[in-house]
Amino acid sequence: MKNALSWTLIVCVSIFLLNNCKTTLHKDISQDQSFISKIRKLYSSGDPSLWPKPELNELAVPHFSEIGHLPKVKFPENNPYSKEKVLLGKTLFYDPRLSGSNQIACASCHDPELGWTDNKTQSFGHDRQLGTRNAMTIMNIAFAKSLFWDGRAESIEQQSQMPIQDHKEMNEHIDIATDKIAKIKGYESLFERAFGTKTVTKEKIAMAIATFERTLMSPQTKFDKFIDGQSDAFTDDEVAGMHLFRTKGQCMNCHNSGYFSNNQFENDGTGLLGSRQEDLGRYKVTGDPSDAGKFRVPTLREITRTGPWMHNGAFGTLRDVLTFYNGGNPEPPKKRATVHNGVQLVSKKSAMLKPLHLTEKEISQIEAFLATLSTRTQRLVPPGLPK
Repeated sequence: MKNALSWTLIVCVSIFLLNNCKTTLHKDISQDQSFISKIRKLYSSGDPSLWPKPELNELAVPHFSEIGHLPKVKFPENNPYSKEKVLLGKTLFYDPRLSGSNQIACASCHDPELGWTDNKTQSFGHDRQLGTRNAMTIMNIAFAKSLFWDGRAESIEQQSQMPIQDHKEMNEHIDIATDKIAKIKGYESLFERAFGTKTVTKEKIAMAIATFERTLMSPQTKFDKFIDGQSDAFTDDEVAGMHLFRTKGQCMNCHNSGYFSNNQFENDGTGLLGSRQEDLGRYKVTGDPSDAGKFRVPTLREITRTGPWMHNGAFGTLRDVLTFYNGGNPEPPKKRATVHNGVQLVSKKSAMLKPLHLTEKEISQIEAFLATLSTRTQRLVPPGLPK
């Protein structure tokens, strides 16, 4: 009898605790759902002024603008848009005769089916020489204020000539490349329609390629549809991820505006000074010691299609990238200093980068949000090359 009463008491207590746990669990989920529903309504309202205030480091404020749609592309006054110029630029972009070997084209490293990159850790070029950096996507390049990881080109027109002349990339003198194009009969009509004259110059080649590249815009993304009012376009995790991106995740410090980049140069501790993988970054352009280890902040649009990530392709998954930032970008003590041409350089990681203390679930939610910034793989039919 005593044992029966004991067992009865145990069963009653167990049922009580189980029911209490379920009630608490449901309450927590209900609270989460209530919060998600609230911010879902705000973020998909079509009015960014209603969004929760972003959490920004004071260093980020001068270069901050809210995330949102890409603006309309503005073509330079000295290189206005025309469909004829786009066709010429597209043709030149795919033409390997601009290279010394007649085998490498701009499209070799910027493939539309690979997010306009080559998806390689480091790109290779002339004689299969391996470069030192990852090929940046040229998707939405019209909104970049400087080009390459170190910003050495100030315009797309300037950028378009540099790979042609780089000994590790296309390995051709720009004047020789221009002469080769000028001798191809089929190009005469393309240049005449684009510029009003058959005369081929290196400046016209650069202008045509730049015009074509400015047309490489992302189609409307899931993110764009959501903020325009399609509140059911996002899952709960994607809504939570967008909120974390703007708040606890601190991603907005650098990745803001419709381009999802502040177009600045930041040191995130990946320069690895003093090691075999050393990359001095922006310093090689400016000569300013404070720029050692700084790189251009890349766009996050199409981010899931443009890996591997970082200037050296160090990370093969977005999860690895997010985990790295969550830890505050721990910079190895032995890879913070170097001597370059007699100059002592010390890497000074951005003060904006600190441990974020994101949970595994929160990291997954930010990753889910980032996926909403990408679109489907593009299929672009290469143009026929003039003869």
